[in-house]
Amino acid sequence: MISEKLGHRLDNVLSRIAQTLFGKKINPHFLTIAGLFINIGAGFYLGMGHWITGGCLICLGGFFDIFDGAVARVSNRVTKFGGFLDSVIDRYSDTFLLSGIIWYYIRHEALGYIFLTLIVLMGSLLIPYSRAKAEIFLRQCNIGLMERAERMILLALGSIFNIMPVALWVLAVFTHVTVIQRIYYTWKEMQKIEGQTVTQ
Repeated sequence: MISEKLGHRLDNVLSRIAQTLFGKKINPHFLTIAGLFINIGAGFYLGMGHWITGGCLICLGGFFDIFDGAVARVSNRVTKFGGFLDSVIDRYSDTFLLSGIIWYYIRHEALGYIFLTLIVLMGSLLIPYSRAKAEIFLRQCNIGLMERAERMILLALGSIFNIMPVALWVLAVFTHVTVIQRIYYTWKEMQKIEGQTVTQ
C-alpha cells in the first residue's frame, strides 16, 4: 500500500542521495546485495535479543531496498533481471530476519512465539508467491494490506519499541489476509477472463 501510494515520486531525490553516498556510477545490484547483508546482520542482532540495533538495521536495509530501484529507474538501468534479483534477495532478507526472531524465542523456550513467527514467515513468503503465480494469467496482482514495506515497518517498530509480540500478531493476521485478498482477486479476474472466452 505504501509503495502504491508513493509510486516513484521520490526516485530523483533517493537516487541523488545514493549517488552522493556511493558514487555516481553505483550499480543498483550492489545496493540490492548490500541490503541483504544488512538484513543478515539485523537477523543476528534480533536473534541475540538486541532489539534496538536489529530494528535500526532493518530500517537501514529498507533504505537500501528503496535506493536500488530508484537508482535503476533514474539511470535507465531497469532490467527484468534486476527485478528478479530484487525479489529473490527480498525473500532471503525476510527469511533471515524472521529466522533471527525464531532463534531468539528458541533460546528463551517460548514455543508459542516460535510458531507465531513461523506463521508470519509463511505469510511473508506466500504474499509474493501468490502475486507471481497470479501474474502468469493476469496483468498485475499487487493488491493487499501487507506488502513488504508495511511488513518491514512493523518489524522495525516492534524491535525498536520492544513490542515484537504485538508486531508478530498483527503480521500473522494481516499477511494471510493479504494472501486471501490476492486469491479472491485472482479468482474474480479469472472468472471474467474465462467468461469472455466462453462468449467469444
